[in-house]
Amino acid sequence: MVITIREEKGDMATLDTEQNNINEEGGGNISTANPAVPANFIQNSINEDLKTNKNDGRVHTRFPPEPNGYLHIGHAKSICLNFGIAAANGGLCNLRFDDTNPSKEEVEYVESIQEDVKWLGFDWDDRMFYASDYFEKLYAYAVELIKAGKAYVCDLSAQEIREYRGTLSQPGKDSPYRNRPVEENQDLFERMRAGEFEDGSRVLRAKIDMASPNLNLRDPVLYRILRATHHRTGDKWCIYPMYDYAHPLSDAIEKITHSICTLEFEDHRPLYDWVLDNVSVECHPQQIEFARLNLTNTVMSKRKLRQLVEEGYVSGWNDPRMPTISGLRRRGYTPEAIRDFCDRIGVAKSNSVVDIALLEHCIREDLNTRAPRVMAVLRPLRLVIANYPENRVEELEAENNPENPAMGSRKIPFSRVLYIEQEDFCENPPKKYFRLAPGQEVRLKHAYIIKCQQVVKDEQTGEVVELHCTYDPETRSGADTSGRKVKGTIHWVSAAHAHTAEVRLYEHLLLDENPDGETDDADFKMKLNPSSLESLTACLVEPSLAGAAPGSRYQFLRQGYFCIDSVDSSPEALVFNRIVPLRDSWAKIQKA
Repeated sequence: MVITIREEKGDMATLDTEQNNINEEGGGNISTANPAVPANFIQNSINEDLKTNKNDGRVHTRFPPEPNGYLHIGHAKSICLNFGIAAANGGLCNLRFDDTNPSKEEVEYVESIQEDVKWLGFDWDDRMFYASDYFEKLYAYAVELIKAGKAYVCDLSAQEIREYRGTLSQPGKDSPYRNRPVEENQDLFERMRAGEFEDGSRVLRAKIDMASPNLNLRDPVLYRILRATHHRTGDKWCIYPMYDYAHPLSDAIEKITHSICTLEFEDHRPLYDWVLDNVSVECHPQQIEFARLNLTNTVMSKRKLRQLVEEGYVSGWNDPRMPTISGLRRRGYTPEAIRDFCDRIGVAKSNSVVDIALLEHCIREDLNTRAPRVMAVLRPLRLVIANYPENRVEELEAENNPENPAMGSRKIPFSRVLYIEQEDFCENPPKKYFRLAPGQEVRLKHAYIIKCQQVVKDEQTGEVVELHCTYDPETRSGADTSGRKVKGTIHWVSAAHAHTAEVRLYEHLLLDENPDGETDDADFKMKLNPSSLESLTACLVEPSLAGAAPGSRYQFLRQGYFCIDSVDSSPEALVFNRIVPLRDSWAKIQKA
């Protein structure tokens, strides 16, 4: 069920020496609900640890997002994996915010992340932490490295550090400040903390190996000077630890046993281990890497998603076109469908690309038996039943979901004037056209068989504006005594009873199937789908939808699955988001 477009490993040459643009955390998952799902390589590793009583039999994981944007579907995979692994092994999972870059972090992101994790069905209990909780300890560990001659203050500029670093084929050169005396390094580091130096003028670097084939070990930056107000510590600090330094130490402080991260951190693992091996921590977590989620026809980079938001390509992080968890929630996806999707794609060691059709298949399967089926006309065409009494209104019985009889039925009004879909009428129909046409019969869903007798057009444009039909009173659905059969059934609403609604039809965010990793910043915006949103403002829905709560999900017969928008909808102005169309391309792929 995973379509592999390419396999790849992270290129160390792309490492940013200052590590400001670190890779985002992705994810993977095991099934905790279905014991028939085979164990993955991470679970197998944990099984071996449990056999040998490593970590005293403990399993303790963490989900460590950076609060610099909203979580997306890739993070959902990581959430399911980390919380799922802990639950499957009787362990614990922390929620920890790796908040080491205050220039890009906001309280809004912290709050949204908490909401997303809870909505997906996971709970960290009292184990919510921040890397900023440990700033004092991280500073002390840095001093420990300096005293051991394993870290030094460097005055090279960011550009000079890049030049000294070397390449994949050439070793780096030692910084001229690499052999400063311990006492001088300690004094300079204290003065960096005290705010004596300008931003970017000095950094603290680990003293490892400038000739290492792994660029991450060529004296990486541990601390930089950055005057930015932190969302939790305010202006207390003007130096901040780098991610590759703070992350392993935060894991160790929390006594994490298995630090599960995405494949692009594989080349960072030697640095993860070096940091823990060279300071006095009691716990040394094991880093395990797995392939992050890449999804066709969408953007899976927080940085690029931020661009779409800030440059106005979408209405916000929760725009229903976005692959963010908040966007999927607003569009109408359920946590059950997302967890099912994460279970199905599994956990792998090689990067691959998953067809977005599988995600859409999961929500269809989830809603098929629990979403009420109702009638809505998106592009209305007026229809008058000429032989139906003018003032008569019938209450017809309609099942709420034939796949789930326990959902019962409802009454829908039927009257002389109805609306049907424009596309359900064709004045000059092709062969095998079974919907309404002049002289042709169809059944109205839950109602009667009708026959089109007359077509009324706009005199100026020639556009069809109204149909005049007749009905057979002996063909009422559920009480048909005529024995007549017709091949076509169409949906409708009663003109006098229908409610006006806006319906938003969403398509894929990108035209190109290839994920955003295949394109640069300029190219990915050029591949945005200009038809990703179509808003229909004159739609009509059956009266049973009046007063439905925001977030309520329905299947519009023959149209797709829809959700009442949680932001813009109101009882006076209904707004529906299309979750997915009815056509299931993934099911067709599986049958092929």
